[in-house]
Formats: sequence, structure tokens, C-alpha cells
Amino acid sequence: MGAGDDGNRGYGQKAFKRSKSHFTDRITADGQDGWPVEAGRYRLVASRACPWASRAVVSRRLLGLEDALSLAVADPIQDDRSWRFTLDLDGRDPVLGIRYLSEAYDRRETDYPGGVSVPAIVDVPSGKLVTNDYQRITLDLATEWTALHREGAPDLYPRALRDEIDTVMAEVYEDVNNGVYRAGFATEQEEYEAACAGVFRRLELLTPRLARQRYLVGDTITEADIRLFTTLVRFDAVYHGHFKCNRWKLAENEVLWAYVRDLYQTPGFGDTVDFDHIKRHYYQVHTGINPTGIVPLGPDLSGWLAPHHRQELGGRPFGDGTPPGPVPVHEQVPQDHRPTR
Repeated sequence: MGAGDDGNRGYGQKAFKRSKSHFTDRITADGQDGWPVEAGRYRLVASRACPWASRAVVSRRLLGLEDALSLAVADPIQDDRSWRFTLDLDGRDPVLGIRYLSEAYDRRETDYPGGVSVPAIVDVPSGKLVTNDYQRITLDLATEWTALHREGAPDLYPRALRDEIDTVMAEVYEDVNNGVYRAGFATEQEEYEAACAGVFRRLELLTPRLARQRYLVGDTITEADIRLFTTLVRFDAVYHGHFKCNRWKLAENEVLWAYVRDLYQTPGFGDTVDFDHIKRHYYQVHTGINPTGIVPLGPDLSGWLAPHHRQELGGRPFGDGTPPGPVPVHEQVPQDHRPTR
């Protein structure tokens, strides 16, 4: 997620088209692109507001990569110069020493297309951006970083299920992950209606699937669940109102509401979610569609911790593995940014 071509005011002023990742180098076990997997060498830059970046934060936590891949959390109020590190002392990332993520991009290449987006992985020794390929980063964390996974880490991209996972993820990406943005940033009525209809059509197709099985593919958590979760957890908080995806709230769909609560209550998912960052980013940054910058008081966040009964469908969240341990103290989401019940 990055700023529009005309800065934050540009959102909603022209038809939405998601930029392709320009920096697609991969960090692999064999270092085929010149970037070998190495503990402590790289830093993941993310925003807890951004669903695309949050995928990487969830994956990193589930796989136990906290000590191997450090995390920089950007201020949710992104300005026209890019994601900034104003949450840190003196407004600088303590590891990279930079004020704006764009500085790492500039060290890699000048006049790059597509803007500055998260997630981004930066090479700490050189300060250069390695990749902003949001579609590939999490797959590589699951398959290329295995030597650094925690004991008991789940297989988030099991080889035997990859074709089905890829199919489900492609459908979810087109209609849901990206669909909410096409609806929210639409500039014509027909454009909005088509995108919004697509969002709810896909959610309605997913409902019977998730009514009969606990997870999207197989009987354990996979990459497909991570990618759907990061959109669904934002649905009622911002997409329903801010992006006008308001045919119904997620909390009004018994199956999907239970599914997303099940994941939220699973270690590695909800403990990475910051509702304050989410709401403030969408409502204060997208001034092209919310020029006042007013952040609504609602919706009521109660219910996220209520029983979901999804375990009755079977399934084992981590397969033969185990849940991740406690969140490192310096990475914990403030209590008042989370639901209490």
C-alpha cells in the first residue's frame, strides 16, 4: 500500500489500478537473486494499517521469524513523502536510521515507478530496498526461510495443496482483497457498483465453503486464510463505511463472522491487529474521499473475543505443529487499540 500519484488527495480522483511491485528480487535459501536467507540481515517494514503488509506480519509471527527478521512499524498516518517512522525516537527507524521508507527505495534505484509501498524488506548492511513484492514475500517466508522457522511452525503453503490454494487466493484477491479498493476509490457509479457487487458475490460464494470446513483449504491454516483474514478483519471497521461496501456488515454474516473471529483468536493473527492504526490510516490519509479527515467513533469492537464454535467443524490450526509463543514485548499492540471482549 502506498500513496496515490497525486499524494493522499489523489485517492478517489481517478479509476483505481493497483501498481505492480517494481522490486521483485527474492530472498531465497540459495540466494539466486543475490539475497540469501540470513538471520539478522534484513528488516521488514510494515504498517499495521495496511492489509498487504499485515499478511507479512502475520506470517512472520506464525513462523517464529521474529528474531531472524526484525520488524519496523511505520506511522499509520502516511504523508505524501511516503511511509514515515515517527513512532520511533527522533522520528528515525532505530535500525535503518532513516526517517522515510523512500530513503531505502532511493538507495536501491532513483525514479522508480509505482511509488513507495509496504510491505518492504530492506537489506540492513546497505540500507537498500530488496523487495516490495507483496504477493511473493509471504510465500518465500513460508518456503525459503524454513531453516530459520521456529520449532513447531505450521506449513502455510503445503506442496500438495498449492494448486487449490493458488486458485482460492486468486479469486479472493480479484474480488475481495482488491475489490474493496476498486469500490472505495471508484470515480463513476457503474465502476463502484460493479466492484461492490463483486466483493459481496465472492463473500457469498465463500460462505457455504466455510460453513462446512474450518479453513479455506485443507484442515489447517494456510496462506489463503492469511490473505482473506487481513481484509475481513478491516471490513466492518473501514470498508463498510469508508469504502461504501455496505450491503451488509461482516458481523451480519454468521459464517464469515465466526470464521474471522476464529482466526482473530488464534495466536499470530489478532495479536498483530491494531484497530486504531487501521481506522486512523484509512480515514485520515485518504483525503480524496474523506476530505475532513474525521475518524468515526464506531463500529463497536465488542464480540471479537466471543466464542465462535468453529472447532466443531474439526481442523487443526497448526497441523502437527504448535502455536507461536507470546508476542515480544516491543511488538505488542497497545491494549486500548484492541477489543476487550
